[in-house]
Amino acid sequence: MMTSKFDAGLYRWVTDLAHRTPQPLDDVIRFFSDYGLGVFAVMMLAVWWRARSADAARMAAALCVPLVVVAVFLVNDLVKSAFAEQRPCQTLHTVTVETCPGLGDYAFPSNHTAIAAACAVALLLASRRTGLYAIPVALLMGASRVWIGVHYPHDVLAALVLGTLVGWPLALASRRAAPVVVRLRETRLKALVSSATAV
Repeated sequence: MMTSKFDAGLYRWVTDLAHRTPQPLDDVIRFFSDYGLGVFAVMMLAVWWRARSADAARMAAALCVPLVVVAVFLVNDLVKSAFAEQRPCQTLHTVTVETCPGLGDYAFPSNHTAIAAACAVALLLASRRTGLYAIPVALLMGASRVWIGVHYPHDVLAALVLGTLVGWPLALASRRAAPVVVRLRETRLKALVSSATAV
C-alpha cells in the first residue's frame, strides 16, 4: 500500500478553501465532478454525427474514441491496483465536499481524470474544434476531483499524463481503421441500391 503526503499541504489548502466556499458552488462542482463525464459522451456523439459525411479516416477516428477511453480506463485501473494508494480523505481525515469513498477504493491515479484526458486527446484528433473544447473540460474535471476531496493533486496530474500518453497513440492508430469504414460504407450503399432496385 502506498501512502503519499508530499502534496498533502496543497490538498488541505484546496479542501479548506472548498469548505469556506458557498454551498451552492460546492454543489455545482460536486455534480460536475461526479457526472461531468457525460459531457464527453455528448461530444463523442456530436463528433460522430459530423463525421458521417467526412472522409473515412475522420470517421474511423470518431468511432474509435470510446474504444480509446475504455483502453485507458483499463490501464489506469491496473496502475491504481498496483499502487494501492488510499484516498487522502481517509488518511488525512479532512472535512470534504464529497463523502469519502471507503477503504480499498484507491486514489492513484484518478480514473475520472484519466478518462477525461483520454477522451479529450482522442476528440482532438477526431475533430480539432471539439477537442479544443474538451481539453479545458478535462482539466476542470481533474481540478474538481481535488476540490471535492477524493484525490491528491498528484493523483490528478498522473492521470492527465497517463490518459494523454496512452490515449494519444491509440487515437492516432485508430485512423488505420479507415479501410474498414470504407468497406462498411460500400456495403451499406450496395444494400440501399439493392433495396431501391427491388422496389
